[in-house]
Amino acid sequence: MLSLERRARKPSLLACLGGLLAAAAIGVSAWAAHGVADPHAQSLLDTASLYAFGHGAVLAALGPRADRSFGRLSLYLLLLGTLLFSGSLVAGAMLQWSTRLAPIGGGTLMAGWLLLAINALRR
Repeated sequence: MLSLERRARKPSLLACLGGLLAAAAIGVSAWAAHGVADPHAQSLLDTASLYAFGHGAVLAALGPRADRSFGRLSLYLLLLGTLLFSGSLVAGAMLQWSTRLAPIGGGTLMAGWLLLAINALRR
């Protein structure tokens, strides 16, 4: 019986990526606290890990339940926005790259949240 239930559930790529994102956020946060001396770099890494962890948790929780394409689109926008926003900040702190992708990531995050809100009303 247990194996039938397990087969009925489909794996969730969004939930898996959300879990990986949250795990990476914990690593970035620990590194910022213990391995980075520059206060500006620490601030960038702290902000990046905060956004990555929060959005990773949302993806892990909502990913398996996103059954309609509109809902999945909103979650993929959250994933893309988080990668652009947090990735830009991490690259800025670690490699001294420009953080110019952070505003694009932030806009993508806002679009994802708006679509998620609209999807909640459509149910």
